[in-house]
Amino acid sequence: MAPALNSWYKPLKFHPYCPLIQRNSAFDCPLPSSLPTQEMEVLSRREHYITPLAPIDTPLHTVERLPRTAVNRVFLVVYTCAILALLYRHAQTLINSTTLVSFFITLSLLVSDLILAFMWGASQAFRMYPIHRKQFPENLKKNVTEQDFPALDVFICTADPYKEPPMSVVNTALSLMAYDYPTEKISVYVSDDGGSALTLFAFMEAAKFASYWLPFCRENNLMDRSPDIYFSSAHSWSSKAHKIKEIYESMKVRVGNVVNRGEVSEIYITKDQEREAFDKWRGAFTPQDHPTVIQVLLDNSTDKDITGHCLPNLIYVSRQKSKTSPHHFKAGALNVLLRVSTIMTNAPIFLTQDCDMHSNDPQTPLRMLCYICDPAIERTLGFVQFPQRFRGINRDDTYGCEYKRLGEIHPMGFDGLRGPCYCGTGTFFLRQALFGDPSTSVKSEILELSPDRIMNKPIKSPDILALAHHVASCNYENQNKWGYKVGFRYGSLAEDIYTGYRLQCDGWRSIFCNPKRAAFLGNAPINFVDVLSQGKRGAIGLLEIASSKYPPITFGTKSMGLLMGLGYSYYALWPILSIPVTVYAFLPQLVLVSGVSVFPEVTEPWFLLYLFLVLGAYGQDFLEYVLEGATFRKWWNAQRMWMIASLSSFSFGTAEYFLKSIGLSTCGFNVTNKVVDDEQNKRYSQGIFEFGVPSPLFVPLTMAAIINLFSFIWGTILVFGGSNEEGLLLQMLLAGCIVVNFFPIYEAIALRKDKGKMPTKITIIATLLAGALYTATSFIFK
Repeated sequence: MAPALNSWYKPLKFHPYCPLIQRNSAFDCPLPSSLPTQEMEVLSRREHYITPLAPIDTPLHTVERLPRTAVNRVFLVVYTCAILALLYRHAQTLINSTTLVSFFITLSLLVSDLILAFMWGASQAFRMYPIHRKQFPENLKKNVTEQDFPALDVFICTADPYKEPPMSVVNTALSLMAYDYPTEKISVYVSDDGGSALTLFAFMEAAKFASYWLPFCRENNLMDRSPDIYFSSAHSWSSKAHKIKEIYESMKVRVGNVVNRGEVSEIYITKDQEREAFDKWRGAFTPQDHPTVIQVLLDNSTDKDITGHCLPNLIYVSRQKSKTSPHHFKAGALNVLLRVSTIMTNAPIFLTQDCDMHSNDPQTPLRMLCYICDPAIERTLGFVQFPQRFRGINRDDTYGCEYKRLGEIHPMGFDGLRGPCYCGTGTFFLRQALFGDPSTSVKSEILELSPDRIMNKPIKSPDILALAHHVASCNYENQNKWGYKVGFRYGSLAEDIYTGYRLQCDGWRSIFCNPKRAAFLGNAPINFVDVLSQGKRGAIGLLEIASSKYPPITFGTKSMGLLMGLGYSYYALWPILSIPVTVYAFLPQLVLVSGVSVFPEVTEPWFLLYLFLVLGAYGQDFLEYVLEGATFRKWWNAQRMWMIASLSSFSFGTAEYFLKSIGLSTCGFNVTNKVVDDEQNKRYSQGIFEFGVPSPLFVPLTMAAIINLFSFIWGTILVFGGSNEEGLLLQMLLAGCIVVNFFPIYEAIALRKDKGKMPTKITIIATLLAGALYTATSFIFK
């Protein structure tokens, strides 16, 4: 900034201490004649300056505390007493053990119940202060004019044009570009971590189509602003809509042809500027080793739609890649977008969005502003989180992908404390929050990376583009604080939860915005192995948080308070649930075959304690689901997937994490396949599990299914044969419950003939391993 400007006016930062743009008297006073024309133009851009708004007469939002809070607190006391009684029984049994085998069995159950007790106790943090919020975007414009809305940057990350089809990413971008928001204030950045010319071509086509699509959305006030969603739904279309659809279908064909060929043919390159862009892919350019590519596809200062309105900025970014430099997966890509956007547009608010989640409500930014624009909101607000919701989920949510607990119930509980965690998508950040704590900003290594910097050059300026390329280089973060004190945090594959956690430890808070109409909708995985693979990757990332320099149970509790520390500890230690679930899925059933009882008899008072603990935990969970609008079948599938994930995803993730910790294994980031197969889609719509491929993740599930079925049958024979009926009843009930939950596995092993059945290889391996366990158990109890 020029000295003359500094001496005359100190810019107001976009900061939670100043939560809303309002006309500032500094802008209304005459500007000194000594100021250069360029600097006078900069000062006229009010979207980068914030001052507090006067008290608002009409409410922008309301908060309601849930009535079940009091019941939750009473239940906490009662259930805690029951847990202590159970642990006392285990300790008593352990002391009185007479053999090494009985000692081992009791110790295993004690350790398992200690883990379950801790995890249940930590989960109560979400139940102490749950709240519901409601927004009134219709009241926003009564207090703020559109010209005073802050600028908005949008970050979209993609990594593989074959697993994440470019047209899907294009639809995401177009739906966000078409927000009910001043288009001159929107800038969309697309991070292509796959470094693919196919993705760039798709967005060149999208830039052309946007000039037709955005005015069409505006004129018809569409709710569905993803072209693919709109044109695939039943509408009575006008002749103009048919013309827009023809243009869209033509674009789909061109993009599809390019993706199928794997290259951009000369016939699709019509301008010298386009040819110059694609020339960068010639030579030694590979997805793992290539220079930075930044292409401004739309510039709101020059590009107009067919009605003469300006179009949003659209910028393609593929950061530099080198086989010798770490890239930090999605967190690294987001940090590059954060730096590049700070150089080019520096909007005070930015949105992070997954490439397969499109906008479902064009008023979503206004809902976000209902909080940021309220002077009564706590001044340390760092981000507003919208829940992940999905379309295409079958009636009963077979794979539990609605994530009712993680996506809605837990965030409501966190919201009553210091706010929900960052879930990676659908999140509006105040840029300042990524550059320091609420009271102190981390000094930027270069002046241009200051979040309160005044923009004084166009985004296509050679100086701006050169600097943007510089901050996107793979060596830029060497010897500075990016990823550790500034930006999205490194150190975990679960970079979203870790970043939100660290921001809240620094003093920022967040808000959970959950409107009735979903703000964003995505595609849920319909392939079972994809669901389990996501869970395994998440387990590794969560354990990395638990073992970091900032563990939630100690550092989090000290920084945010006990309840927030417990809540984040629940997430970070979630994968260790694999230990008690594995013990209870195998140990009681294996010893049941030998007629050994590990639970109390029906006539003992302890039997009622076990019954209360099981029914109490499941009952509380079920009631929360139902009260938040879920059905019994959806709850049943969600608890089944919790059991399956604990046995499979969490077990593998925990093992891989420990191997990685001692240098015996490394884990990478695998992109989930977003391509939908018609046959898989049909089976999913019928609620049929999709196995198909021989994955190691299926082995423990198949073993558990075989062992529990055999043990249940054998236990029935023992009971009717006059054995210890009362002593074996709880073990039989446990085995029977697992058998009922695992019916889809039995079906996939023996009753199905389609391509999604359980691979024979997995069935054979699991049967041999189950037989080996039975043999070992029988030998021990001889």
